[in-house]
Amino acid sequence: AVALVATGVLTLREARDAVDLNVILLIGAAFGLGAAMEQTGLAAHAANLLLSAFSFLGAAGALLGVVVTTIVLTEMVTNNAAAVLMLPIALPVAQAVGADPRAYAIAVAVAASASFLTPIGYQTNTIVYGLGGYRFSDYPRLGLPLTALVVAAIVGIVHYIGL
Repeated sequence: AVALVATGVLTLREARDAVDLNVILLIGAAFGLGAAMEQTGLAAHAANLLLSAFSFLGAAGALLGVVVTTIVLTEMVTNNAAAVLMLPIALPVAQAVGADPRAYAIAVAVAASASFLTPIGYQTNTIVYGLGGYRFSDYPRLGLPLTALVVAAIVGIVHYIGL
């Protein structure tokens, strides 16, 4: 950004106007909420609930739970907020099953960006929704098979290859 302004590609006003303050505030609030989740023990409690729900599938099930929960969350809030909120939950889950926490962090990052089910989970979806004349029902109809494929790919790669 500094280079674009310095070389005259953008004016300082154009650069400032390009920053969406709502997104910055949402991301900042998500960081605060993520820290609060860790401090209060909510992240650990959520991790235990996730482990309980998916423990019958072993370590792959724990990873599946993290990925599915992240995808559901990213459909309701932005991908950045979903990643920030899920990371404090995913790391204790990884630790509990003896997995590399970095692998779970990567799984959260990828899953948080896999928003195909609604037009509100990702900015590009919202833009295409309005300009393309799509209906809300088009997203789950086309996005569900893609989401299933992404979930299978994330779980398969992270669990079996171990990143």
